[in-house]
Amino acid sequence: MDIKQLKFLVALDETRHFGQAAARCHVTQPTLSMRLRNLEEELGLELVQRGQRFEGFTEPGQRILAWARSLLAAEDGLQAEAAACRGQLVGSLRLGLVPLASFDPMRLVRAFSAQHPGLRFQLFALSSEQILENLARNQIDLGLSYLERLKPEHFTTLELAETRMGLLHDRRHFHFDQPSLGWEALGALPLGLLSTGMHFRQSIDHGFRSLGLVVRPLLETDAVHQLLQAVSAGLCCAIVPLDGGLAESAEHLALTPIDDAHTLAPLGLIIRRQTPRSALAEACFEEAQRLLSEPIRKSIDAFDQ
Repeated sequence: MDIKQLKFLVALDETRHFGQAAARCHVTQPTLSMRLRNLEEELGLELVQRGQRFEGFTEPGQRILAWARSLLAAEDGLQAEAAACRGQLVGSLRLGLVPLASFDPMRLVRAFSAQHPGLRFQLFALSSEQILENLARNQIDLGLSYLERLKPEHFTTLELAETRMGLLHDRRHFHFDQPSLGWEALGALPLGLLSTGMHFRQSIDHGFRSLGLVVRPLLETDAVHQLLQAVSAGLCCAIVPLDGGLAESAEHLALTPIDDAHTLAPLGLIIRRQTPRSALAEACFEEAQRLLSEPIRKSIDAFDQ
């Protein structure tokens, strides 16, 4: 058994396709299949359900997969720890992000990258539930998500901001004279919203329900870029975070604050408590704590500008 076989196994789980897993690992599909069969023979277990195409993992395969992830995380941690001992921070930081976060993750990415040029970054758009699940499975290193339903014995958090809401609209199609809008005024507008079930959407629905209002959006999506496309086309207005930077994505977009509108939980940076967790994740979490302390926060804001 070698580490490459475990990487092949994890790649197959993440792609659910033999050809795509082989391409990700920079080998041919026959090579990947042969190496996985060698692993099965060595362990004396059937790990993969095979047919015309990939059909999933057997029950033993799921259990071995969990160990494979732990061993790969330990290898990443070893490499990161060795680099840290040399005074370096290198490797790939996997960061899970909720859509429409009020905190721009590029603030941290730029700051980390400037101080540690050897770092690479993988960003994943995930729901709050997916972020917690992926953190627990060690599939991501840090999560930028809402701090609700967290078990403190499993996760450490760094609160970042309360997410206030505004109405994003295209000046060419919609115009509002008021400096802010109430929930009642939004009900008469064509709205584009994130899909039902996502935390930001749940907070929007709560805002309407608290006043006895029912929202019937014109458009629903789980993709932020589709919301921006719909707003820019004049199809609808969208409820988004005030501090998410979306209004700056095009000169014809504007953002009007919504009275008493905020998410049900604050946003925060999350890291798992359980071992194994990579030294890279720990170092970046500690770095974030330092970067977001009040004296240094001003320098980050100035750097953003």
